Amino acid sequence: PTMELLGMTTIFLLICVSCLLLVTTWRNRKQPPGPIALPLAGNMLQLNPKNLPESLKKLSEKYGPVFTIRLGPRKIVVLYGYDVVKEALIDQADDFSGREIKPVSSWRSIFPSSGVATSNGETWKQLRRFALTTLRDFGMGKRSIEERIQEEAHFLVERIRNTHEEPFNPGIFLIHAVSNIICSIVFGDRFDYEDKKFLTLINLLDENRKYQNAIQTQVCTVTLNTFENDDNILLMNTYSYVFKNIHYGYRTFLFKQTEKGNGHSEFTVESLSSSTLDLFLAGTATTSTTLQYGLLILQKYPEIQEKVQKEIDGVIGRDRRPCMADRSQMPYTDAVIHEIQRFIDFIPLNVPHTVIKDTKFRNYFIPKDTMIFPLLTPILHDSKEFPNPEKFDPGHFLNANGTFKKSDFFMPFSAGKRICAGEGLARMELFIFLTSILQNFTLKPVVHHKDIDITPHKPVRFFSVRR
Repeated sequence: PTMELLGMTTIFLLICVSCLLLVTTWRNRKQPPGPIALPLAGNMLQLNPKNLPESLKKLSEKYGPVFTIRLGPRKIVVLYGYDVVKEALIDQADDFSGREIKPVSSWRSIFPSSGVATSNGETWKQLRRFALTTLRDFGMGKRSIEERIQEEAHFLVERIRNTHEEPFNPGIFLIHAVSNIICSIVFGDRFDYEDKKFLTLINLLDENRKYQNAIQTQVCTVTLNTFENDDNILLMNTYSYVFKNIHYGYRTFLFKQTEKGNGHSEFTVESLSSSTLDLFLAGTATTSTTLQYGLLILQKYPEIQEKVQKEIDGVIGRDRRPCMADRSQMPYTDAVIHEIQRFIDFIPLNVPHTVIKDTKFRNYFIPKDTMIFPLLTPILHDSKEFPNPEKFDPGHFLNANGTFKKSDFFMPFSAGKRICAGEGLARMELFIFLTSILQNFTLKPVVHHKDIDITPHKPVRFFSVRR
């Protein structure tokens, strides 16, 4: 009996220890909570594709700042709020440094080579190092590239002046100007706005934008990524044909431009096209669209436009070109530009990340390769940091004494190791282009300024009056 009792006690202890280990393991591998998902569809029926940020906001109110959703069979961890995004992208930057936008084999057939925006691991590190080094060599942060932007701003101003105060849509003007900056970096010179080769490039950019808008919104991108089966073959083959044609057009254009140079380019056709394609796509649409909405907002609030022009007159005058050294003396203009970027919230869901290994985050377990949505909208529209965040107010970036106020919540370029590589270039373009326009012109809307709708949509036309 004693031996039997001892045996039973031993078995009981082993069971207790096993249960304890299972509970501990379960706790250590507890994944972020989230709504119940349907088979195949996941949570797609619970999300509003037309206003995904609002849908995710409601889920965060129920499940907290770290929660899980499923789009199809694909699991996604959403980070909602400044604290969790900072903790992930900055404090645990290495763990959350992965990228997986096009994991489907069909997407790989469209984009055979990865650029700095989509690659991972050592490839990404080398490409990013190369991109930043190349930009610095071409003058990023130096006077040479600033002079190129100033020169392009001069041509932009002359083009606006040639409208002779007739109504026009500034969109194409801004796309041409911003694209020319990248052309001057890649090819060493700018193009005339009527140059046929330049217009070919712009048309390729525009075609790419149209199809990206159709299939690469945040919801559609992830949805397509979730189903690696035959259901999407027809759709993917259609887009594969379109994108391959566009990509071929880019390669042909880039090859012709490098052929005419000094003959000792270090780039092959493949490496040059891969290195510059992301630069053109990312560097043109974002900056030109931000400027376009900025001009729309300034028409809505003529009193803000007047204050900016007054500061321009006091610091720069009307006889010399604006330069980056002026920005530190122009807190109100700087605040307006920051507020434009905050208000329009250009990439509300951020570009998706992945964790590169099994990761412990806030007592949750996140398996390797899990896709992460580090949302920007709740940061840029945080009501504690930016009172009345839905209102356009340069005061969000001004101290009581009128000096410029920095904010850690200002993340339009994301944060951490995957922050936009062209952030410095974009900041320079936004300041010089906007101040150059307002230095020379007053923007007048074709409708009453109170009737202008500044929610994101195609901006209304306006005309300019020479100051």
